[in-house]
Amino acid sequence: MFWPAADFLINFFFLSLALVFQQQTTVNEGNKFASLSRSRSITMEITAPSLLLLCISLLVLPLFSAAAELFDVRQHLSTVTRYDASRGTRNAASFSSPIPDGCEPIHLNLVSRHGTRLPTKKRMKELDRLSLRLQILLKEKPTDSCGIPEWMKGWESPWKGREKGGELLGLGEEELYRLALRVRERFAGIFGEEYHPDVYPIKATQVPRASVSAMAFGLGLFSRKGNIGPGKNRAFSVISENRAIDIHLRFFESCKTYKEYKKSQKPAVEKSKEPILDEITSALFLRHRLNFSLWFLCKQEASLLDVTDQACGLFNQTEIELLEWTDDLEVFILKGYGKSINYRMGVPLLKDIFLSMEQAIITKQEKKPGWMFERARLRFAHAETIVPFSCLLGLFLDGSEFEKIQREEKLSVPPKPPQKRNWKGSFVAPFAGNNMLVLYQCGAKSGKNASYFVQVLHNEVPVPLPACGNSDFCPFEDFKESVVEPHLKHEFDIICAIKEAVQDPIVEVPKPSCSAMCKFRNFIGGFLLLSGSNAGLEQKDAEL
Repeated sequence: MFWPAADFLINFFFLSLALVFQQQTTVNEGNKFASLSRSRSITMEITAPSLLLLCISLLVLPLFSAAAELFDVRQHLSTVTRYDASRGTRNAASFSSPIPDGCEPIHLNLVSRHGTRLPTKKRMKELDRLSLRLQILLKEKPTDSCGIPEWMKGWESPWKGREKGGELLGLGEEELYRLALRVRERFAGIFGEEYHPDVYPIKATQVPRASVSAMAFGLGLFSRKGNIGPGKNRAFSVISENRAIDIHLRFFESCKTYKEYKKSQKPAVEKSKEPILDEITSALFLRHRLNFSLWFLCKQEASLLDVTDQACGLFNQTEIELLEWTDDLEVFILKGYGKSINYRMGVPLLKDIFLSMEQAIITKQEKKPGWMFERARLRFAHAETIVPFSCLLGLFLDGSEFEKIQREEKLSVPPKPPQKRNWKGSFVAPFAGNNMLVLYQCGAKSGKNASYFVQVLHNEVPVPLPACGNSDFCPFEDFKESVVEPHLKHEFDIICAIKEAVQDPIVEVPKPSCSAMCKFRNFIGGFLLLSGSNAGLEQKDAEL
C-alpha cells in the first residue's frame, strides 16, 4: 500500500536536494573561424536557504514515514470493523471523568451488537462471482496481466462452497467473552450476586449470531461461578422474542414507515457515492488494469482474515478514507440521523431501559436486598439496533447539532475527508459495539435521601451527553427530562404506520459532484477502458 503523505515527503526531499546544488554553467567560445569546440565547467554552490530546506526535509521525512506506517486499514472499515481495532483508536482514560466519592453503581443496561461474523450468504455469492470475473479478466488479457497483482492469479473466495453465511466466528465469540470479563471486573458490585434469570436477564434477537453472542458473553460473565466442567461454568437463560414482533431489539423489521423511507432513499444515496467510486475505479484501471473496485473484498479480508496486502493493497490511504466515508454516509442517512424515524422507532428500547432504572431506584429506596431485584439487563442485537439507540441518546453530536435535533431541523451530512468528523461507522457500530447505561447511587446509603446519576458508556468509554451539558455523569432527573421524555411522546405504533407517519425534515442527500481532476482522470480512464475492454467483461461496477 502506498500513502500520499509519504509520496509527498519523498518528492519534497528530492526537490530540496535539487535546490541545494545549484548548477552554474559557463561556456567559453573560441574564435568563430575555429572548430565548434566548447568547454563547459560545472560548479556546485550550496546556498543557506536551500541547505535549511534539506535539513527540514531530513527531519520531517521519518515522522511522515512513521505516520504512514501507523495507518491501519482495519480501523477504517466502517461497520465491518472488528471491536479490537475500533477500541485501539480511542484512549478511555482521556475521556473518563472521575466518579465522585460516595457513589456506587447499582444497575446496568447493556445493548450490544453481535461479534465478528462471516459474510452473509448473499455476500458469499458475490465473492464467488468475483472469482469468475477475475478468471475471465486473466484469460482474455494474458498479454496485459503484468499490471495485475500476482495474488489475483488463481484467486478463489476463502468461503467457496459454503451454503450458509452470517454465523459468528470464533473471533466474535472471543470479543463478547472478553467484553464480559472486563464488564464484570469494572462493575464488580453489580455482578457480585448469585445468578438468577430475574437478577441478570439476558435477551437476544431470534438470529443465531446474536444469541450465540449472548451465550459467549454469559460464559465470560458467569465463569468460575458454577460447577460445570473444568472451567466451573454454570448454565444461564437467554430469551428471544419472535423476530416478527420484537419491537425492542428488531424494531427496524416491524416499522413500515422506516422500511418505506429506506427503500425510497437508498437509490439517491447510491447515486451520491458514484463520483467517488468512479474516480477510484478509474485510478485502479490506470494502476492495475482493473475496471472494477474491490473495496468489498478488502473489507472482508482485512476484518475477518487480517489480510491487508491483497485487495486493500490496491488502494492508497486517501482512497480508503474516501471509501470509508461513503459507507459512513450510507449508515448516517439510512440508519442514523438522516431522518428521525430512523431512531424514533427505537423508543420502545429506550423506554424499557428507562423503566428498568426507575424500578432499580424504587427497589433501593425500599431497601430490598440485592438478590431480590434486577441488577443488570443485558441485550444482544445488530448494528440496526445500536445505531438508532445511539442517536436516541444524542451521541456523536456537538451541542448545536443536538439543539437542531430537538427542534427537528435538518443536520448536515458528515464532512468528507480530509475534514474530521464525529460520525464514523468504525466507532458507532463496529462488531460487538455496545452502549452501557450505568445507574449510580450517590450520598446516603439509605435510598430515600440518596441522589442518582446515569453514566453512558459507548464501547466501554464514558461519553459526554449534549443533553446533560456535555457531562458524562448526568443527574437522573436531567437524563429523564432532556434525553428520555422528549422521545417518549412518540408511540411506536403511530410513527411506524405509514399513513400516520410524521412528516419531519430529512438530511439532504449530497448531490453527485466531480472535481476537475476527477473529470480528467475519469476521461483518461474511460478512454483506456473503451480501448482495452473486451465484450466478455462488463464495464465498471461501483463495488464488489
